[in-house]
Amino acid sequence: MEFNEKEYSNSIDKFLMEMDKLSSTSDHDFSEALYRLCRLLRVGAVHATIYQNQLGNNSVSELNIKLYDSGEADYERYVEKQEITGIDDVIVFKAFRRLADTPWTDTENEKINIMLHMIFVFYGRLRISEQFKYITYHDKEFDTYNEQYFFKMAKMHIEKNMIGSFGACYFNIRRMSAVNQLLGRDCGTRILVKYVKGIEKMLSEDECVCRVNGDSFIMLFYKARLGDVQNYLSGMEIEYNIHTHEKIQISAVGGFVMISEDITSPEVIIDRVNQTFNIAKNVKNEQFLFYDDDLNVQLKNSKIIETKFPQAMLDEEFVVYYQPKVHLKEYRLAGAEALCRWVHKGEIMYPSEFVPTLEQSQSICRLDFYMLEHVCADIRKWLDEGREVVKISVNMSRRHMGDTTGLLKRIISIIDKYNVPHEYIEIELTETTTDVSFSELREIVTGLQKQGISTSVDDFGVGYSSLNLIKELPWNVLKIDKCFLEQNDDDMGNNVMLKHVIAMAQELGMEVIVEGVETIEHIKLLKENNCYLAQGFYFDEPLPKSEFIQRMSKE
Repeated sequence: MEFNEKEYSNSIDKFLMEMDKLSSTSDHDFSEALYRLCRLLRVGAVHATIYQNQLGNNSVSELNIKLYDSGEADYERYVEKQEITGIDDVIVFKAFRRLADTPWTDTENEKINIMLHMIFVFYGRLRISEQFKYITYHDKEFDTYNEQYFFKMAKMHIEKNMIGSFGACYFNIRRMSAVNQLLGRDCGTRILVKYVKGIEKMLSEDECVCRVNGDSFIMLFYKARLGDVQNYLSGMEIEYNIHTHEKIQISAVGGFVMISEDITSPEVIIDRVNQTFNIAKNVKNEQFLFYDDDLNVQLKNSKIIETKFPQAMLDEEFVVYYQPKVHLKEYRLAGAEALCRWVHKGEIMYPSEFVPTLEQSQSICRLDFYMLEHVCADIRKWLDEGREVVKISVNMSRRHMGDTTGLLKRIISIIDKYNVPHEYIEIELTETTTDVSFSELREIVTGLQKQGISTSVDDFGVGYSSLNLIKELPWNVLKIDKCFLEQNDDDMGNNVMLKHVIAMAQELGMEVIVEGVETIEHIKLLKENNCYLAQGFYFDEPLPKSEFIQRMSKE
């Protein structure tokens, strides 16, 4: 039978047009493009075996793909062609004859080889494109998407006028430093990967979870899935030992944005969700925060604070207030905490109004050193005046971590600049520093103690406290958050925890102080549990310097 060149020409044209439309190497797409040409050439099936180089790491895996299969193939009779791609993959193509057909003619064999080569050209191009996309949009360490993919997906949904159906979340995994410390970094990474893979299983192709950096991620999800997303991020048990089936609870803190239909740029989504997260991570006792009109006002106020801060430092608008610490046996002054107030044009701003904004950058570090310098200047003046001076504690933000050597030198140089005896200064680090490596904390704590400077854990109990924080580091003082003072007739858990935390800390050689003491019942509770240091409104509010001097003079 004479070969139909006209039909072949039309089939080739159809094949080329269909192949040019393909955007992936999926079987279904190739089957439709090959159907007409394969029927003409009496090809029952086309298979490809790929010997795959894994992104340049020299490992080879075999992948078998059915590009076309009519269900009528004779797998004993075929034409084979081997090709090498530009990314060093080896592809072996096989075209199988249709069942019960006579042998191919020389012309058909020639055309089939041409067809296989054309398939290779298109397949190779698509495969290189997919590999490029993989490298561009994937995080290699976690084998998940990266932030560029979030940008791409958000842009696609905006262009399709679908973005109003989605929400976004920027989240960070809690306590990962403590997990790494407890189980090792490799195990911690495996736990993190499992946790993120669990999120991926919840999502459709239109949604994504993408790694930003470290243990921070950004997610795009259908609004209808919000409850499932929140539930998962609230905490999931992840098995980290397949032999003993040991598990660990992993959770996240996140900022959410329910995206409005009028959003026209992925950058707006990313900015809003990132800003919301930065506020969320500094809000006590709140795991999630949602972007809304009130938060938008807060973000605008944050911009104002950022703009005004440098000049406010030069004008010394930040003022030290001192909140006394009281010994409950003699009700005498046992020390004080230095607290910051921003006085601008006669109006006082409290830390809750500006510290969260400053903590988003290194500005908080400048303020910490400013406070330490002013406290040291005050102590030096009081000593020169012959006053009885008590130990003053000064807060240091976790933003300082990362340059422990520089932090130590700066603290000591400021104290020594004013010739303040080291026993009059205590450095407070918040319990939330569990997201910083213990090695950094140990260097700070031991370095200060070698200089005779006390250290304390501030706000212990606010977040996901790690007992290793107080077991492994030689703190001088444990400062327990007021949340332990909240009593419920139906639940004595706080009382039991307070009792044992106090006993444990004291047995480890630490002083224990509880903040937020506001009632006589609180005092009774502390005395019942052998804690005799307290700080709170029952005794004193934070006092301006002049009033604190009078308070010291009464002793």
